[in-house]
Amino acid sequence: MHKSNTLLQLITDYCSALQNVNQEFPFGNDVLVFKTAGKMFALLHLADPLRLNLKCDPLYAQLIRDKFESVTPGYHMNKKHWNTIHLDGTIEKEQIFEWILDSYNLVARKKNNAR
Repeated sequence: MHKSNTLLQLITDYCSALQNVNQEFPFGNDVLVFKTAGKMFALLHLADPLRLNLKCDPLYAQLIRDKFESVTPGYHMNKKHWNTIHLDGTIEKEQIFEWILDSYNLVARKKNNAR
């Protein structure tokens, strides 16, 4: 299996294993969206260039962008609250998983605070 396909599968498996996660293709067949409580926390762009959009605390988002060249403001998203990770092999999968969990927790926390 191609390395990028393996990473896509690992990301898909990781997101799907989180509690109360649904996945859908609301923007066409090239963007797999992961949601919890009806809110997006990850958008996986399946076409080249491979990218992953994740929600992020605005202050932390800028720190990540400054540290990692392959992390940019969110593609087609609110650039203050979303980052795009270019899946070019320069960032370890464990780091990506940590950011996915942060994004998930931001969205899940908002849901719990709304109660």
